[in-house]
Amino acid sequence: MPNNSEQRRSGRGSLSCNSASATSISGGRRSFMSGIAAAGFGALACSSAGRFMSVFAQAPVVAKSSLIDVHHHFVPPFYLSDNRDRIVTSGGGRINPAWLSWAPEQAIAAMDKQGVATAVLSLTTPGVWFGDLQAAAQTARRANEYAADLARSHPGRFGLFAVIPLPYTEGSLREIEYALNVLKADGIGLLTSYGDKWLGDAVYQPVFEELNRRKAVVFVHPTTALCCRTLLPDVSPIVVEIPQDTTRAVTNLLFTGTFARFKDIRFIFTHAGGNVPMVLGRMHQYAPKNIAEKAPNGIEYELKRLYYDIAGTAYRPAIAALTSLVPTTQILFGSDNPFVPLAETAEGMMQLSFSAGDLQRIGRDNALALLPRLKTS
Repeated sequence: MPNNSEQRRSGRGSLSCNSASATSISGGRRSFMSGIAAAGFGALACSSAGRFMSVFAQAPVVAKSSLIDVHHHFVPPFYLSDNRDRIVTSGGGRINPAWLSWAPEQAIAAMDKQGVATAVLSLTTPGVWFGDLQAAAQTARRANEYAADLARSHPGRFGLFAVIPLPYTEGSLREIEYALNVLKADGIGLLTSYGDKWLGDAVYQPVFEELNRRKAVVFVHPTTALCCRTLLPDVSPIVVEIPQDTTRAVTNLLFTGTFARFKDIRFIFTHAGGNVPMVLGRMHQYAPKNIAEKAPNGIEYELKRLYYDIAGTAYRPAIAALTSLVPTTQILFGSDNPFVPLAETAEGMMQLSFSAGDLQRIGRDNALALLPRLKTS
């Protein structure tokens, strides 16, 4: 969990060979990484520091003081108190302790410790839809205003992917207008499925038409589908069902032609796309007969223009699969904080043999290109 004491971000600056060497010798690898957090993007090459330093010279280090986290959750106190039982159910009978201990001060402390300049807030699963139209709309509005207040109270530190009360169409359209026009949200956050309907279902078409008209950024977070919460009683659905629901949603959006039809929506999918890179071959082998109509530019074309964050997936096998599918221009830094400690992705990303340029793109530049308001927030 994050340290409760708030730390000031360090600005960009230079790091001398002598100071870096002393840090590495006195504190081990973790202290070394913390000591160079304020360094600029690029390789660290200090030959006088000996063999230990030469290892890190081969692995460029990102200036973590500039990271933009596009996958960062918040827990409004009213939301937790109103929906605790639902949170437990959606988690397969368990509740992550992070739900109970989240606070804005802890979020900022974690950001400062890992050098995250800005985090884009989003509400995680189970979201706001529990079968009551008005309750869903009211909860969405309260959550969005809570997040917008956080952003105003901490200038430059928070953005927002606003939640909408899908599958309530009229309420969702109203909340899109309010969130984007009034609250100045950076985009809209959706879940991969609602009840027994995934995002490619025709029932969502009016909402996608509006999002497409606005050329909106849409952050899609997985949930645990009703069908599959207790399939494996000894395995949390977070392990296998969360990535699988992203795969279901992407495949559904592809095979229904939703991606091609609403080509101006900029989609972000989490956790390196779930299992999408691994099932690409099966998408080709078992695609519907009318796939040329649904994806006239081809399956790869549609998948390659999506964005993917690396929350919880800063591991070589997952990144190898993702980078074999898309260029690094489509990859974003995301942490899943507080449910996954921010350090896990921030430090794990720098062990993946990315070039200095790729680290800068993934850590910051791609997010700024997608969410330009963050440049001036």
